[in-house]
Amino acid sequence: QVQLQESGGGSVQAGGSLRLSCVVSGYTYSAACMGWFRQAPGKEREGVATIYVDSGYSGIPVYIDSVKGRFTISRDNAKNTLYLLMNSLKPEDTAMYYCAADLAYCGLRTRYNYWGQGTQVTVSS
Repeated sequence: QVQLQESGGGSVQAGGSLRLSCVVSGYTYSAACMGWFRQAPGKEREGVATIYVDSGYSGIPVYIDSVKGRFTISRDNAKNTLYLLMNSLKPEDTAMYYCAADLAYCGLRTRYNYWGQGTQVTVSS
């Protein structure tokens, strides 16, 4: 059974940084599309960043415009862990952040098969 567990959320002031982690277990395939999503209160869940990974290869990451230049998605294959480094955080980045994985879909829509439980990020002004 595939499980994704996020960690690293917290409360920071605007301009601060956080690094989210997502440990993946039970996934027997070497290739996957993985992504970070977020959902603010009263809003729909949106894709933040996605990346294709296959053993030692990582594809070109895709970001939504509002986080380009501030967020970086990456993966440590040896640790089966996906990361999201978030710099220059803004109050509008406040949301529950989720990681997700899928065998085939690599876009920013919420069409992924596997999801974590989420980790809260709160940015104060």
